[in-house]
Amino acid sequence: MRLEDDIKQKKFSSVYQKALININFTSIWLLSRQNQILKPHNVSIQQFNILRILKGQHPKPVPLKLLTERMIDRMSNTSRLVEKLRVKGLVRREICLKNRRRVDIIITEKGIKFLEKLSSLIDQEIDRLKIISKQEATELNRILDKLRDAK
Repeated sequence: MRLEDDIKQKKFSSVYQKALININFTSIWLLSRQNQILKPHNVSIQQFNILRILKGQHPKPVPLKLLTERMIDRMSNTSRLVEKLRVKGLVRREICLKNRRRVDIIITEKGIKFLEKLSSLIDQEIDRLKIISKQEATELNRILDKLRDAK
């Protein structure tokens, strides 16, 4: 569906305004779809992101600071998110022996299995993106990277 139809707006001040609104609208739309997948499993997109980061580093422990730096949503309260995952038994916290002020986070086996289950569900959503060609996806990624490089 066209953006104009979705938001009931016929005119934009420029193609750039439309592009900005379209990016925002589509981002929220995609996040909403992912939230619908994750919500029945009592996990947020931010918690899912933390689990993915931890699994990528497994079996090495990850300092909280690194999690914060690698999060997609850097405005998230990483400590709070990690605590929620710890309570669920999906991660554990350990005090670093070399630096007692540092807290390391490690994904548990339960967390790995849980993430694998969720990842297969998210992969189904990714498959829906295949309505665009690989070439179009590559071009879209190039354009989005270019926008972020402009700062």
